[in-house]
Amino acid sequence: MTSQTGLQVPVPPALDRCRSLVEPALTTAVRSLHPLPRLMTSFSLGWCDADGRPTAAPGGKGIRQALAVLGAEAVGAPGDLAVPAAVAVELVHTFSLVHDDIMDGDERRRHQESAWKAFGTGPAVLTGDALFALAVRTLAGAGGDHSGTAVRHLAEAMGELVHGQADDLVFESRPWVGPDAVGIPEYQAMAARKTGALLGCSAALGPVLAGAPPLLVGALSEAGRQLGLAFQAVDDLLGIWGDPATTGKPVHSDLRRRKKTLPVLAAMALDPAAARHLVGLLGSGMPVDADDAYRAAAVVEEAGGREFALEDARRHVASARECLRAVPLAERAADEIAEIAEYLLDRRL
Repeated sequence: MTSQTGLQVPVPPALDRCRSLVEPALTTAVRSLHPLPRLMTSFSLGWCDADGRPTAAPGGKGIRQALAVLGAEAVGAPGDLAVPAAVAVELVHTFSLVHDDIMDGDERRRHQESAWKAFGTGPAVLTGDALFALAVRTLAGAGGDHSGTAVRHLAEAMGELVHGQADDLVFESRPWVGPDAVGIPEYQAMAARKTGALLGCSAALGPVLAGAPPLLVGALSEAGRQLGLAFQAVDDLLGIWGDPATTGKPVHSDLRRRKKTLPVLAAMALDPAAARHLVGLLGSGMPVDADDAYRAAAVVEEAGGREFALEDARRHVASARECLRAVPLAERAADEIAEIAEYLLDRRL
């Protein structure tokens, strides 16, 4: 992975360390599924191809499972206490991606076909349902005095995630201009639910299982939520300007789908002339071809939409760091969370 400076951005060692701790339990959980959703889950996680053959295809970064482990360590608990939480949030994240690709019609995910494209819509819906059920069962089976509270946290995050996803779907049918147009504050409220809620929950579940004081749980939850907002802003940048070799999706993919993302909404708010141009390119309801998408990307950048989204991501990363500094946490774990935050910010091109 490279930053906009062209320099290699190192993967934080905490991601690999936490993955090594969590993956055996994640593998065991997935093996408990029916053979069909087991195969589709393994495929979605990058463990195998559509025929079940082991593959070296890149899977996810493991951000959420790492936050669960580091959250526990940040409040002085051993990381392995949070393994059930880490497995649960990884399963929920995978479930959300499987269903999100169906809703968006995305045919590619992580440099391979998306689950619904490879196996069919019905099996993909079923696999998402199976993953959700498995996540709840895994977390409920964590044991201890606080697993019930942890399940409630996960349920609340899932409710927010669904709320945010519903808003995102509704935005697609909203007009580009006028009183019913989607504004930046409304978009960011959607992102806080769709992306921020699960990252906030990930950072909170380890502390919850450890019985940490509400002050620490709340600070870590808010840090994770801020990281989620930064993550979404960078995702929006990648959806327009990301290198297909990095993203696994075509260049300008979000513009081709006429998505109302943060850079586009910011460009329209910052420059009325750009807004008119973008409405002409994206608001007709007709398919957006490669040339129109290229022109729209240039308009968004010239109007300041790209820089606005990048500054927004930086602001949320800074807010996450402030949350970590505001309460007494184990220094190493807090530093590792902050390092992950910077890594998320630099996953641009």
